[in-house]
Order: sequence, then C-alpha cells, then structure tokens
Amino acid sequence: MSDYDRIESAMAYLVDRAADQPSLADIAAHVHVSPYHFQRLFCRWAGTTPKRFLQVLTLERGKRLLDESRSLLDVSHELGLSGSSRLHDHFVQLEAVTPGEYRNRGKQVNIEYGVHSTPLGRMFVAVTQRGVCRAEFMDFNSMNELLDDLHDAWPLSSITESIPSTRHAIDAFFSSTGSGDGPLSLHVAGTNFQIAVWRALLKIPAGAVASYAQVAESLGAPKAARAVGNAIGANPIALLIPCHRVIQQSGALGGYRWGPAKKLMAQTWERTHSEPIAL
Repeated sequence: MSDYDRIESAMAYLVDRAADQPSLADIAAHVHVSPYHFQRLFCRWAGTTPKRFLQVLTLERGKRLLDESRSLLDVSHELGLSGSSRLHDHFVQLEAVTPGEYRNRGKQVNIEYGVHSTPLGRMFVAVTQRGVCRAEFMDFNSMNELLDDLHDAWPLSSITESIPSTRHAIDAFFSSTGSGDGPLSLHVAGTNFQIAVWRALLKIPAGAVASYAQVAESLGAPKAARAVGNAIGANPIALLIPCHRVIQQSGALGGYRWGPAKKLMAQTWERTHSEPIAL
C-alpha cells in the first residue's frame, strides 16, 4: 500500500467513524502502521494533523458554515477568495465549448490524460489545448470506462496518455503554491445554465459552503434549486469546479457524483487548509 493509499484509507475511516472519535492508535492500526509513524505520514501528505482533520469532520460544521455564509454575490466581490487555500479560485478561468467545437465533435482537438495519486484518492485528469476538460475520482469507474466516456464526449479527438501534461491540474488544488503560472483554464461542455452554475461555484470561498438555494438565488433563479442540483451533478471536473462546497439548506451533505464520503473528505481537507492548523 502506498503512502497516498494509506492517507486516503485513513480519511475514509475517519469519515465513517467520526462519531466514535477514534484515537490516533485506532486510525494507525487501520492502515497498519505505528501511531508515531502515522502521525508524521498524515501531516506530510495531508498537510494537517489527524486530530485537526477529525475536529472539522462533522455535519454541525456544515450547518455552522452555512449560517455564516454570505450571499455568493457578496463573496464574488471579495479579493483573494481562497485565502491560504491550496486552490486560488480567482485564478481559475472557465471556458465553454463553442457551438462550432460542439458540432465538430472534438475534431482537431488533442486530449492528453493521466492518473495521479492525491491525498483524497487516485484521480483521472484530461486536458485539451485550452484547458482541463475532465477530472474525476477513480472510486467507481475503471480506466476503460473513463476513457470511453471521454471518447463519447469528444468522439473525433485524438486521446493520448501524458502524466506530465496533466500534473499541473492536480498541483493547482493540492500544492502549497497554487496554480503558479497564471490562470488555470478549464475547458468544459454544457448547457448555458450548467456553465452558469459551474461559474457560480467558483465564487464560493475555499473552506466555506453554500446551499443549492443560495446558488440558485445568485443566478437570479431562486426557484431553480433542483435544476442547480442537476447541473452540479453533471460537473465533469472534480475539485477544480468545487461542487463539494454545496450542501442542503439543513446542513446535510446532499448528493455527490463520487459519493458522500468523498464529498466530506474534500470539504474537510479544504477546511483544514483554509485555517491555521491547531496542533
């Protein structure tokens, strides 16, 4: 088992057992290492302590954050939306597929893909000349299924593997330096409403959450919360289009394309990196 696999397994264990408040020894035993070694390993790869991760792993956190959240319109006027977060959302530039590109079905588009280990699990990433077009956790789909889906979306494109060409997308979220060389571009296909929803998600600060109704209201469609949920469910780019930041009005997690445990892991990881670490 790799270090990344151990950290992913430990986070999943914490999500599942948060109500039991497992000890450091319990978590370390789950991933078959000593408590001392696990503490150092977790801090190195997750960027926070197991204790801190567990502290924010609760739905009450979601309720509190929702109560604190201002409107997305107010948030969008702030500078430095992400604070000290690994992902600087104001450096993410979302570009929609043009009607001509849609008609051409990916003709003359070169797509490169790669699989990368992350603290939240293995991720499949694909990029075009214009930006990241796909980022998915690999929990529920095989490589062949992911490639088939990519081919279905861009049937006339050329698709090749390139780990170096896709690494920057992972670094944009997980590295301590953010995206680095200017705006990170995303290249997505969707309806006008879906694109509008995905752009709205980029205005939610890292470590905060908003409700489906708040997102709908920010679009000037306060009765469209269900349609917002459908658009979020169709999001093709995990983490970089932060659909994990949207929860139900009650504070419950709501759905997530890659499972509720992964959603809570993403929220908690992000929250721990948006605030000072409490040792």
